[in-house]
Amino acid sequence: MPIQSPPGTLPSLSPSAPSSSAPPSPSSGGLWDSVDGLHAWLDAHGAVDGREALLLRVLKLSEEVGEVAQAVIGTTGQNPRKGTTHSWDDVGAELCDVALTALVALRSLTPDAGEVFTRHVAKVAARSLGQDAGAAGQERRAAPPSR
Repeated sequence: MPIQSPPGTLPSLSPSAPSSSAPPSPSSGGLWDSVDGLHAWLDAHGAVDGREALLLRVLKLSEEVGEVAQAVIGTTGQNPRKGTTHSWDDVGAELCDVALTALVALRSLTPDAGEVFTRHVAKVAARSLGQDAGAAGQERRAAPPSR
């Protein structure tokens, strides 16, 4: 279900990869296939490699988080000079960019990124939700979002 957007919004400001060298989409091979494809694409087209590439991919997270902040400020119209410049859909897209950037950075750190991430999510869920971790996830998916 799309997030309701206030009137007078602009489309997402995130650039997209060129179509000629686009990695596989999540629907064509799964999330981790796309993460692997993006990782390989960055390795092939990056200006630096090795440790420096890894550090820059981690630093890229800060840039993406800043874009989330910019979108939230633009959605709420908190900059009087600019007014309302973004929608909640833009905020959602920027959050997706943060998540994807983190997954690609994790993949740059280890080829077992999917397993590392799955184990970490399980630990966090067990610590936070205890024995109800599985049931809470099912209930949450069934309930509509509260806005």
